[in-house]
Amino acid sequence: MVRLEPHNAQLLLQIYDLRREEKLRKARAWLIPGFAAGSLKEFLEMYPPGSEPNAYYRQVTTYWDMVAAIVNRGMIDEDLFFETTAEAMLTWLRVRGVALQMREARKNPLHLRNLETLAEKQEKWIDTRAPEAMEETRKMVAGLKKQAAASKK
Repeated sequence: MVRLEPHNAQLLLQIYDLRREEKLRKARAWLIPGFAAGSLKEFLEMYPPGSEPNAYYRQVTTYWDMVAAIVNRGMIDEDLFFETTAEAMLTWLRVRGVALQMREARKNPLHLRNLETLAEKQEKWIDTRAPEAMEETRKMVAGLKKQAAASKK
């Protein structure tokens, strides 16, 4: 086992502590189970600028994009991060379609790119350690999408 520098643990604990901030906690509690938009058009109709869900979306996605930038640049050990949380990856799986359309509409190929990169790395990491886990995760995310969409009807 590789010996990690203590700053890896310190930074991981700080990232966790930030997740407990009240507004971010509410936003996170909404996004994973409640995000129902399947396209940018639906997103803008369901969560218009100025609405609480729009703010929640932005808060969660930009938080995890920032964390992803830290991990992607090697400031925290990837294995340590992947072993302790899958929420960044789950966030990307939930918003992927909308985020990619936002990227195109805004002519900004960097929009949530850190999050996408980290999620792709984590999927590969999981596939090498628990080959069937990602398929089950994708099924769970698909079920959440169906539930969220049904609740909006």
